[in-house]
Amino acid sequence: MINIISIISAAGIAVGCAALVIILSIYNGFDDLLKGMFDSYTPDAVIVPERGKVFPADSAVVAGLRSMEGVLSVEEVLEETVFVKYDEREAIVTARGVSPTYQEVTGLTKFVSQGSFELKDGELDQMVLGSTIAHDLRLSLSFLTPLEVYFPSRTARISVADPAASLKKTTLFPAGIVTLEKNFDEQYVYMPIEALRRLLDYSDEVSQLEIRVSPGFLTKKGVISSRFQKELSSMFGEGFSVKNKYQQNESLYKMMTYEKLAIYLILIFVVLIISCNVFGSLSMLIIEKQEDIEVLRSVGADDNTINRIFTTEGWMISLLGAAAGVVTGLAVCLAQQYFHLVGLPGNFVVSYYPVHIQALDVLAVFVSVAAIGYLMSHFVKAVRIKKA
Repeated sequence: MINIISIISAAGIAVGCAALVIILSIYNGFDDLLKGMFDSYTPDAVIVPERGKVFPADSAVVAGLRSMEGVLSVEEVLEETVFVKYDEREAIVTARGVSPTYQEVTGLTKFVSQGSFELKDGELDQMVLGSTIAHDLRLSLSFLTPLEVYFPSRTARISVADPAASLKKTTLFPAGIVTLEKNFDEQYVYMPIEALRRLLDYSDEVSQLEIRVSPGFLTKKGVISSRFQKELSSMFGEGFSVKNKYQQNESLYKMMTYEKLAIYLILIFVVLIISCNVFGSLSMLIIEKQEDIEVLRSVGADDNTINRIFTTEGWMISLLGAAAGVVTGLAVCLAQQYFHLVGLPGNFVVSYYPVHIQALDVLAVFVSVAAIGYLMSHFVKAVRIKKA
């Protein structure tokens, strides 16, 4: 009976350990997928003003940036919240004015679900919209209905009698729809930077300069080196901030780290509860083996030696369960990674659960479960070993 309880205890630990490996690997897969989507349009570095929303893009400075070693591209980006009207439907969106070559240096083109990422068609200005915005506007690329973009004039006085007279308007035709991720799809539209500057009454102002560098100037984590970041900061001086890829989405990366930590702690707590079976089985084993304990005492074994025997046995049960759980979890993850056994419902960017096995996660799982098993086995000392 005791052997059956010990097997059940080891099996419970194995299930908990396997669940830890599988869930953490799936979370890593989604983490990589989400970061990959953000990395596709997030530049390696941006230069933004510390005060205000825009700053003049000095052509000499921009040319100096483009000539720096390792710099692949420098893109001028103007960003503003505007009012968009399509037929009888309206929306408030964030317009990003970019150059016609913007799509060539970013990975946004591979996320175009309809049409193309073309901001110019001859002399016609065009707009590329996030899929949620396009859906809300009931936009169709097959129609010839243009998009009307409005913004309050920065120079005209607001008329109380006719407030609409103080609005500036520009007209663009829809060229494509981008499907990336929820926040992006419901927030951003892209248009030529010259058209947005005319709408905002700007000349050469930009909201930020996006810089992309060659892989040799990136660290192992995929961000620009601190030396390169300092060079950019010294070039622009005070009043400007240089942000690397992580600093641009700092809240997102922190949230993902905290979520993974929370998942890990919750599952470890579950394993801790399961490990209580080890304590119970060893306690029952001590009670059943009283005669054998007295035999060991008669040949000179003291209580510490006897306790150590049962502690080692309990720890071996935990280690056996942890090893079996890790092997099972890795087998399931590898099967999912190569054969895509479990699919994702709905229309997601991937049709199956993504998996990414990290050696550090597997090691942390095994060490944590082994430590919990040892502590549970060590607490068996609290069970009194009766003397004959």
